[in-house]
Amino acid sequence: MSKKGFFTLILSTLLAFSGMAQNAGFYSFKVKTLEGADFDFSTLKGKKVMVVNTASKCGFTPQYKELEELSKQYQDNLVIIGFPANNFMNQEPGTATEIRKYCTEHFGVTFPMMAKISVKGSDMNSLYKWLTSKEQNGVMDSEVKWNFQKYLIDEKGKLVDVVYSKDKPNSEKILSWLDSK
Repeated sequence: MSKKGFFTLILSTLLAFSGMAQNAGFYSFKVKTLEGADFDFSTLKGKKVMVVNTASKCGFTPQYKELEELSKQYQDNLVIIGFPANNFMNQEPGTATEIRKYCTEHFGVTFPMMAKISVKGSDMNSLYKWLTSKEQNGVMDSEVKWNFQKYLIDEKGKLVDVVYSKDKPNSEKILSWLDSK
């Protein structure tokens, strides 16, 4: 192989890998809603996003109310996405129908709720692999420690921070992030 051919091959390979890395960003994810409809994260471009793993039988479950209030208050520039997960002490045993009914009847949840997933372990959902791995998200490693852990994504699809369960959705940290430009 000539030098020119070799360099062309190397350049083509690097460009291919570069394209793959760009496609593996936050906006590349597609998931299912609780009702089974497709939800494409590319529709979230230009908005701040809070990804929250949720559960109906947890001490932090009342945060649904605060999440809904925040969703309404910042509806023009924030999308909250709930991901029911049964990873912690079986605190989300319900079916999709049961979860939707519970969230609606008890907390009036209108923000997008996705199909139940796993947020840790060998069956961890690919979005949560991205959220928790610096190698994938380019920002930080983290571990999902409990229900209602919040991941903050900026308007460009970049992971900004993780906020743990004990911090409420209307905490100063989250409100400061929402009010920042």
